[in-house]
Amino acid sequence: MLETKTLVKICGITSIEQAVQVAELGANAIGIISVDESPRYISSEKKKEIFKSLKDLYPNIERVSVVKDIPIDLIIKSFLGEPNETIIQLHGDEDIDYCQKLKQLIPNVGLWKAFRIKNKKDLDKIKPYENYIDAILLDSWNKETYGGSGKRIKQKYLEDLSFRKPWWIAGGVSKEWIGEILKNIKPNGIDISSSIEISPGIKDLEKTKQIIKKIKK
Repeated sequence: MLETKTLVKICGITSIEQAVQVAELGANAIGIISVDESPRYISSEKKKEIFKSLKDLYPNIERVSVVKDIPIDLIIKSFLGEPNETIIQLHGDEDIDYCQKLKQLIPNVGLWKAFRIKNKKDLDKIKPYENYIDAILLDSWNKETYGGSGKRIKQKYLEDLSFRKPWWIAGGVSKEWIGEILKNIKPNGIDISSSIEISPGIKDLEKTKQIIKKIKK
């Protein structure tokens, strides 16, 4: 039986140079934050420039736009078209109806939904979404922010999880935690942002290289 490789997403990229450098290091997905209040936010125009470079140089890498609670028509108007994202990641409080409508309108774009996990009961809310999304992203709950806080989900909530769709773990993923994640949690993918940063949106490439190497090994 073939062993499934754990995928790596580096999120909160803010420049073409770093996007290309991170792609060279072996990331499977690169995320750009399209949420105004985030310190890692960049404009739609700059995002398209980054995605164009990635599409030209690394066409197999997933190009992920992270959005939060925005009208569906605004996604259709502002986020699609060449050079486009391959994934829309919903990182707010979008409900099932929202996901269903968006998936119908953009069937050729992957739809990931993030869920902030504060307690075990939060995991029970995910199952009904599985018919309308392509992947699940579990992030830590934080009163101050919807992502990029560096806080971890309690590990006891993450072990023995089973979903019908691929799932990713995010929130405070550091190099020191990787061994435990791969051994006991076993997600399909790992989403990394703040633990490898010099400052919000600026990655430490040596840290990035080491954490990708550890996951891939």
